[in-house]
Amino acid sequence: MTTATTSATRTTIEVEGAQVSVLRGGSGPPLLFLHGSDAFGDWQPFMDELAGRFEVIVPDHPGFGRSSTPPWLDTIGDLAHFYRAFIETLGLRDVVLAGHSLGGWIGCELALRDTRDLHALVLVDSAGLPLTVDGVDTFMCSPDEIRAASYADAKRAPVLDEESLANQAKNALMTARVGWRPRFYDPQLAKWLHRLRVPTLVVWGETDAIFPPQQAAVFAAAIGGAQTLMIPGAGHLPHVEQPRAFAAGVLAFIDGVRK
Repeated sequence: MTTATTSATRTTIEVEGAQVSVLRGGSGPPLLFLHGSDAFGDWQPFMDELAGRFEVIVPDHPGFGRSSTPPWLDTIGDLAHFYRAFIETLGLRDVVLAGHSLGGWIGCELALRDTRDLHALVLVDSAGLPLTVDGVDTFMCSPDEIRAASYADAKRAPVLDEESLANQAKNALMTARVGWRPRFYDPQLAKWLHRLRVPTLVVWGETDAIFPPQQAAVFAAAIGGAQTLMIPGAGHLPHVEQPRAFAAGVLAFIDGVRK
């Protein structure tokens, strides 16, 4: 795995009454990465791989990580509306919107509502649609069991410090609030994904045990013209386990879109 070398900053901004912690690094057009059920504590190697071509912007969702929990937050739709306001507040244009798991679901909901300022969508082992093959039910697992299920190679799982463990509990609570019932999908989303009008790349870890890899074809079939990238040697976190392969696939997709 590569070592992160880009000079990145973490700042806090206020959007829609929420104090939002944001990692930023690199230069170029914006790439907004929406995390899954756990926020990122530090700048990651995959961010570094992308930062040579993009300004990589990685917020902690409201209610997650270092961000505050606003009173209006109840659903994934709330977070989709929030990120429209976030994009406007930062004055972002021509955005590559990438989202992992829960973040991919948010990205789908945002792109269906409003494609202004969006250049492309990258869905990484995304939630949002019913599973066609059962995976590990993370709501029924311990944190250690979830970590083990998330990686093709459990040795790649980072050791968590006290702050990370505290944030993990906060993240789990908020994930349950927005994704518990039904589990990680919106019955309405499948009906309307065919209306999505932004170039889309569906990325999946080849051995994802949480959202099995068959789910990639479900998303690709639902989104007209979507491309698919399967990443070997990766589970539910292909961007973390295989940062170079992930970044190379995303960059090749964006180059194709820009032609």
